Amino acid sequence: MATSNNIEPAAELSFAVRGLHCASCVNTLEKKLMDNPAITTAIVNLASETGFVRYNPEQADPADIFSIVHAAGYTPVELRSAESAGDEELRSQRNWFLFSLLASLPIMFSMGMHSNRAAMQLNLLLATAVQFSAGLLFYRGAWSALKNRTANMDVLVALGTSAAYFYSLLAYLGLLGPHREAFFETSAMLIAFIRLGKYLEARARGKAGEALKKLLHLQADKARIVTEEGEKEVPASVVRVGDIVLVRAGETIPVDGEVVEGGGTVDESMVTGESLPASKRVGDTVTGATISKNGVMRIRATRIGEATLLAQIVKMVREAQGDKAPIQRFADTVSAWFVPIVLLLAVATFSIWFYILSSDFLTAFRFAIAVVVIACPCAMGLATPTAIMVGSGIALRRGILVKKGSALENVSRIQVLLLDKTGTLTKGMAEMTDLVPVARTVDPGKLLECLATAEAHSTHPLAQAALAAAKEAGILPGEASDFEERGGFGITCSFGGFRLAVGNERLMDEMGIALAPLAKKVNELTRAGKSLVYVAAGNALVGVAAFADTLKPGSAAAVSALKQMGIKTCMITGDHSDVAAIVARQVGVDTFEAEVLPGRKQSVVKEYQGRGLITGMVGDGINDAPALAQAEVGIAIGGGTDVAKETGDIVLIRDDLLDVLRAIRIGRATLSKIKQNLFWAMLYNILGIPVAAGVLSGYGITLKPEYAGLAMAFSSVSVVLNSIMLKRIEKQL
Repeated sequence: MATSNNIEPAAELSFAVRGLHCASCVNTLEKKLMDNPAITTAIVNLASETGFVRYNPEQADPADIFSIVHAAGYTPVELRSAESAGDEELRSQRNWFLFSLLASLPIMFSMGMHSNRAAMQLNLLLATAVQFSAGLLFYRGAWSALKNRTANMDVLVALGTSAAYFYSLLAYLGLLGPHREAFFETSAMLIAFIRLGKYLEARARGKAGEALKKLLHLQADKARIVTEEGEKEVPASVVRVGDIVLVRAGETIPVDGEVVEGGGTVDESMVTGESLPASKRVGDTVTGATISKNGVMRIRATRIGEATLLAQIVKMVREAQGDKAPIQRFADTVSAWFVPIVLLLAVATFSIWFYILSSDFLTAFRFAIAVVVIACPCAMGLATPTAIMVGSGIALRRGILVKKGSALENVSRIQVLLLDKTGTLTKGMAEMTDLVPVARTVDPGKLLECLATAEAHSTHPLAQAALAAAKEAGILPGEASDFEERGGFGITCSFGGFRLAVGNERLMDEMGIALAPLAKKVNELTRAGKSLVYVAAGNALVGVAAFADTLKPGSAAAVSALKQMGIKTCMITGDHSDVAAIVARQVGVDTFEAEVLPGRKQSVVKEYQGRGLITGMVGDGINDAPALAQAEVGIAIGGGTDVAKETGDIVLIRDDLLDVLRAIRIGRATLSKIKQNLFWAMLYNILGIPVAAGVLSGYGITLKPEYAGLAMAFSSVSVVLNSIMLKRIEKQL
């Protein structure tokens, strides 16, 4: 990744790039883009064949950026048309491979017929056709690289095939003296095998990026708009904010919106990763590209086009797959020196065999060609981005949105995880946990009815929690009169022939109501950090209700699992220390810090980082924004439909803390796969180049140039396939 230290303007451009062949191509294009002073960031991804540029819109525009890409020898393509262009590219790769293979087979079958003039003429014609049609791609790439004063894989292939072809041509014409052998099969089969590798690599890369392709296919093409004249089916692209859309069972919801009539269940698995359908009724929000399972709904469009959740997710996934993990810097550094070193090794190979070992020219020449063509900078260039593509795709299917590819590596290294309390460990809203009648003679159902009746017209969070508890118990509020709500005290009203008083201790004191009958229970509830609401009828206390922000179902299990993974956990909250201590004990964190302001949360992150610890922060993504931004990995939990507003590098759409564990496991598996890819890519070249140079020829082990080319092609394919095997971790999540 190339970046500058300038203040980065907001304008960004993502685009597809055609013509990238190896890590050297990536480095070349990034350098060319960064040479323009208007561009502050340039990221080119070999696996997804995309580019991302951040630039100053006052100094450049997309057309200028595309011109730079063209001048560097590559073809920029708008992302909207990139998918169809990618399918066309795949077909082209397949067709060129088939052509070069069919043209090469007769040459292979006529090996050993060098004295047959007709056979050699046919070989010359077929080899020439392959060299300057299927092989033309490598000449173009090599020319672009040399113009930019760099060397890439195309330079190696062009040199190797040209050396074999032109030597054979000169030998055929008799210009190298009598009895010189022409080996046209080497250049022709070499091109055929490399074309095969290109085709298989393109297919495998398509599978690595299939999560994004599936997202792109989810959007509905049609929508049924409800107008004064009736229903009208239109393209989804013409729906505007405020339009009413009718959706029946089995149909895809075309826009983000709000249910204004009807209801049903909706399959939201593409957004949340949750397999069970979600129930929707009037007032609930729905997401475009989700599927109505039953019922009929009228939906008011609230977000369309690029503003929809699906469009936001697609954009973020593209950016994440384009981002470079820190480990990629190693591969980039090696790739920059790779081709020149290979060319020097080829010259050294020829010189040693020809001058020192006194081998014949043809043997030395073939060993040198084999060294040139077996070397593979592609495998190293693909090692990191393909693994990140697959890893981020697995995460996406589990409702985990990775906004930066580097976050997958960073999350795997976390040593300390800071956890916000409210909305992260706890549900973020009060729930009634206890309802205690003053005596056995008091009916709990009647007590709850009195509580709900008094709270029915209040908007206080505890009142809403009381009403929710009554609704769950099947109890409806009664009709009260003389309703009066006093801030800081509570509510009084008349119901069932009694004057009800529902509120805190101050209200009870003011009304002269004795609390002694429940003093022991009240003490227990207070020590547990719960908020209390007393209920009195007339002049007597009839009961007390306790409320608390309860733990989410998976919080304690998630914290326990994090500790088992060797990660230290720390809860930070703005709540009172007594309440924080209770929650910390319940959830099982290693330590906690209470009465913390948002700015202090950021300082806590810095303090852990100052100790040399890799720190992650889990919060709600809004009031925890400074801490999320400061941490090596910011994890925003409960992104919902506002994922674009979240500060975190990773967004957990399902609001489930257990997804933090899944994100860490995916990150660790992805980093492990990257290391495997880099190891095998390095080992391939370390072992392959000496074999191609003839080091083992004394043991009868040699490698013809064409088979060296085949080995080179399959090394890239093997790296991509190894990355795809990362999908096996999905079953363990």
